Amino acid sequence: MGGEDRVHEAFETRLAVGDSVVTERDVELLRAIDEHGSIHAATNALERSYSHAQRRVVELESALGPLVERTRGGSDGGGSTLTDRAGELLRRFDRLEAAFSGLAEGEETVLDGRVVEREGELGSVETGAGRVRALVPPEGEADDVEVAIRADAITLTAPEDAPSADETSARNRFSGVVREVEAGEAVARVAVDVGAETPVAALVTLASVRELGLGPDREVVASFKATATRATPRDLDTH
Repeated sequence: MGGEDRVHEAFETRLAVGDSVVTERDVELLRAIDEHGSIHAATNALERSYSHAQRRVVELESALGPLVERTRGGSDGGGSTLTDRAGELLRRFDRLEAAFSGLAEGEETVLDGRVVEREGELGSVETGAGRVRALVPPEGEADDVEVAIRADAITLTAPEDAPSADETSARNRFSGVVREVEAGEAVARVAVDVGAETPVAALVTLASVRELGLGPDREVVASFKATATRATPRDLDTH
């Protein structure tokens, strides 16, 4: 397995079914087939390659069973409809996405820090975990800040597969150790010790937990984009 395949971004919903993984792109294709009545029309609407889409449907059906029922000819010219199995697959994906979104809305890590550099809206904040690139308050406002990092914005990667800094837009990269994995039905909350006062929380699918071998004492690299990280003035009276 290559390095790119072992990077797991929490914000991309993926449904593990047996040994197969159904992605957001797969679900988008199936919904388009259902809406437009054929794979050809669906790929036109999505501006995708027909041959690639056809091949992906065949791959999914080989693993999961019949998903698209095809008809040929007739007065309506034939077309494609989704099977009951496909409908249940889409419902399972929707339940996973809803659960994932609900967790993500309220889950974030907050680090105390101080703005040490500004470049327009972006800046560098010194925190207990090290320097964090983030959206920072304008020049002239307080330099003492709280840096909020959403759990669904964090990417976890095996150290041996972590891309170099110039190969990714995620400029914030911290090596750490997994302290805890709280698994739900389809999504897990992973607490990673990166040297700050509190662990950084990341949300990943259970498929990612298995593929990365996440568990206590597992070394990982936690990455996140500067634009997904916001620093706000800290109320010193509460600290």
